[in-house]
Amino acid sequence: MNALIELQSLTAQFPDDPPLIALAEHIPSALTPEPYKSLLVHEHHMTVTMEQFHGTPVDVRVLDRNLEGDVYSRKIVLLKSGTDIPVQFGIVRFHFEYVTAAVRREIMAEQTPLGRVLINHNVLRHIDLGAILRITAGPALAPLLAMKEGEVTYGRLATIFCNQQPAVDLLEISAPL
Repeated sequence: MNALIELQSLTAQFPDDPPLIALAEHIPSALTPEPYKSLLVHEHHMTVTMEQFHGTPVDVRVLDRNLEGDVYSRKIVLLKSGTDIPVQFGIVRFHFEYVTAAVRREIMAEQTPLGRVLINHNVLRHIDLGAILRITAGPALAPLLAMKEGEVTYGRLATIFCNQQPAVDLLEISAPL
C-alpha cells in the first residue's frame, strides 16, 4: 500500500473546502509516540480500543455518506457516549457484497459504530494495519476533533477483511491526547 495514495483515495470521497488535513506523513509504527502507539498500532477494532482507552462506550455521528451500488462510504466522528467530546475521526469505505443484508441494514441505519456492528453480528473478520500517519490538522479536521488548526495528532489506514475478503478500507484519526 502506498499510504499517501490510499489516504487521498479515501479523503477524495468527501472533498473538503477548506482542507481536512494540512499535512500527512507516513511514519514507521515503531516511531509512533505513546499513547498513540497503543491506540493505533494493533489489529483490533478502533471502536473497542477507543472505548477501553477512554473508559466509556462511544457513539457514532455520521457527517456525510455516499452509496454507489454495493459500496457505502461515510465520514464520521466517534464521541464519548452521551457527549459531544470527540475521540476519533474516520472515513470508511465498505464493500457490502461481503456481508449479510442484516449487517448492511444496521450499518446504513448509522446508529452504531462499524466495529460494534461487525462484533454484534459475529462477522468473521481480520484487521490489517496498513500505515501509521502523523496528521497536521487542516481547518476542516480541527473543529471535528476539538483541536487547533496546525496541531498534530496521529491516525492509521487499515483494511478489515470480512469472511476473508477485503471488505472495508479505513482512515482513523485519534483526537489529540
